[in-house]
Amino acid sequence: MVRDLLIFILKILAKATLWRYRPTVVGLTGSVGKTSSKEAIFAVLKNKFNVRRNQKNYNNELGVPLTILGQETGGQSFFHWLKVIIAGSLGILYTRNYPEILVLEMGADKIGDIAYLVSFVRCYIGVVTAIGAIPVHVEFFQGAEQVAQEKANLIKSLDKDGWAILNFDDERVRAMAEKTKAKVFGYGFHPDADLQASQLEAHLDDLSQAAISFKVDYLGSNVPLRLTGLLGAHQICPVLAAVAVGLIFKMNLVEISQALKNYQLPPGRLQLIKGIKNSWVIDDTYNASPIATLAALEVLAKTKGRKIAVLGDMLELGSFSEEAHRQVGAKAAQSADLLLTVGERSLFIVEQARKGGLAEDKIFHFANSEEAARVLQNLIQEGDIILIKGSQSIRMEKIVKEIMAEPERASELLVRQEKAWLK
Repeated sequence: MVRDLLIFILKILAKATLWRYRPTVVGLTGSVGKTSSKEAIFAVLKNKFNVRRNQKNYNNELGVPLTILGQETGGQSFFHWLKVIIAGSLGILYTRNYPEILVLEMGADKIGDIAYLVSFVRCYIGVVTAIGAIPVHVEFFQGAEQVAQEKANLIKSLDKDGWAILNFDDERVRAMAEKTKAKVFGYGFHPDADLQASQLEAHLDDLSQAAISFKVDYLGSNVPLRLTGLLGAHQICPVLAAVAVGLIFKMNLVEISQALKNYQLPPGRLQLIKGIKNSWVIDDTYNASPIATLAALEVLAKTKGRKIAVLGDMLELGSFSEEAHRQVGAKAAQSADLLLTVGERSLFIVEQARKGGLAEDKIFHFANSEEAARVLQNLIQEGDIILIKGSQSIRMEKIVKEIMAEPERASELLVRQEKAWLK
């Protein structure tokens, strides 16, 4: 009851704040790529506009209002929440330099989550990233189609003068074009997309200079982009979403391409980190979904050197859990020379990797990330490339911290380094 009351109060305050300051709202949803897209959009807009976006995981019924109010969570403290409510109330009367644009990531763990958020947040632009065959957070949905229906509530809520920016490479997202009154702007590699990427090339021979280069084509014009630190083709779609948003805000391709040079992936999203023994760590520990894990393994497969995949359980997959882990196991057998797994569900990865031809002495299984970290340190050889990925609660970032060359930089480079997590 207390939480429900708090959610209601924050909703009222957020609604009043939006009415008072009239910011243009860009809403984002999808099963994968939301945060990367949000950061890319912010990178494109921030030098030209006064922009605010969600921080941390503020993408739910508490986090979205807090972002609108410019406040942080009160955690478990009644007095901290009271301060949030008082500050939010006063902010309605006066806030210096309130943002022109809000970029709001919107998550959905269950039916009704997106519908609730758009009931009081009216978006001018709605971006849908990707759903995938087995989406993340599908545990409380019947399947990918029901997830897509929930995410589509963002697109349905748009007015006719708004914009629906859709990833045309995802069939379910592309179909949302029929569910909106808004103008539709498609992006991706799909030939029907308004904004297309072409001539993709990944530069992974020397990971110290890792980058992706491609061309962006729009209305007969194109601009080349080379983005350092990006490793996989799936990382292009968030960039294209950002380009689309920039175009809607009347920026040109040259302006946008210059702004994207400042785009940096958030920690734990396929980030390259120097490891012990002159190795490289591909840190993808923020979270794990089937589509993202398969994409990360594809990146690992294209690197030069001995490849180690360290994979934790993928959670919140419900009845799709075994199938998803087996898909990952089959891919891991093709992509890695050594496989380490963490968690009960990842035993399906192990079983399928064996069936895929990975030798028994190349596979290691652990109950938790601490055990895996201790063994991995001894397995690493000079020049190895180590992919580390798993769902949040498996805490795979602990493994990265144990094998990174500069552990003193953990608070800067890794996810979940706040005091609450470290406890």
